[in-house]
Amino acid sequence: MPRSRYDSCVSLRTRDFDYHLPAALIAARPLAERSASRMLVVHRDSGLIEHRMFREFPDYLRPDDLLVLNDTKVIPARVFSDDGKIELLCLERLAACEWRCLVRPGKRMKPGRTVCVGGIAGTVTEVLANGDRLLRWDAPLDLYQHGHLALPHYMGRPDDAADLDRYQTVFAREEGAIAAPTAGLHFTPGMLDKLPHAFLTLHVGVGTFRPVSVEVVADHIMHAEKYEVTAATAAKVNAAARVVAVGTTVTRVLESLRAADGLHRIPPGDHRGETDIFIHPPYQFGAAGGLLTNFHLPQSTLLMLVCAFAGRGLVLDAYRQAVADHYRFYSYGDCMLLI
Repeated sequence: MPRSRYDSCVSLRTRDFDYHLPAALIAARPLAERSASRMLVVHRDSGLIEHRMFREFPDYLRPDDLLVLNDTKVIPARVFSDDGKIELLCLERLAACEWRCLVRPGKRMKPGRTVCVGGIAGTVTEVLANGDRLLRWDAPLDLYQHGHLALPHYMGRPDDAADLDRYQTVFAREEGAIAAPTAGLHFTPGMLDKLPHAFLTLHVGVGTFRPVSVEVVADHIMHAEKYEVTAATAAKVNAAARVVAVGTTVTRVLESLRAADGLHRIPPGDHRGETDIFIHPPYQFGAAGGLLTNFHLPQSTLLMLVCAFAGRGLVLDAYRQAVADHYRFYSYGDCMLLI
């Protein structure tokens, strides 16, 4: 199916990426088995849409494909002051006793103000231009003792003990994410061991949950997230006949590196930095040839990326089919393979 002519229009509106989702289809909890999810397969060239199961995912890979996955590890970054009056989201550790935090209510936490978490005092040393606070603590803050996972608001519940395992990929190893790279949640060690793969790291930040507030898509300013790609991963990516990105986070890193030098593939060597790339129609992909992803919020930057990859009309039609067929949506939901 050819891409819509409208996809190449520079005046795409945020509302052009809307769809109706009944609340009952939002997955508040994971399935009992990771690989038991359904998988909607979208063929970009023909427009064919298939309804499959994730366990069939290997059947859609070619012998010379390479999966690239995000090995970031979610930390229990949400903490509350001992008196219960202040909520902090620990976004980035800058030193052993220093964190950049999102604080609520922020107006009470001006420079010099102190808050206690687990008996450890933290003092606001600076208020950044975007409203984040820098806090210096009297001792290292133990998030695993005092913190909670910052589950997406649409789950409508606090985290529990089961989430410590299931809101984490089986290959997570590099601590620093606020949210999980959810496309990777479906994999089991057994499946992954049988497939050629490589890892990169992008720490998913709070910006993932921030809605697009502008009317014209091109006016949106994307949040920045830190990434790391080893020379070994870069070499594997460049040697692969086709790269299948597992998630939008992987896609953004690969396309950022490729676009920076105007290359079809990514530059060799180790890479570490930040990306604020905003991928939306009519973006032309160069590094990613396939994409496995979960279903995303209406009018979100993640949905816009998927629409850029397969065409807005085809993707929104696939979403309509997923809604009609009662797929499970969002972080703990089913997935979509676009090839």
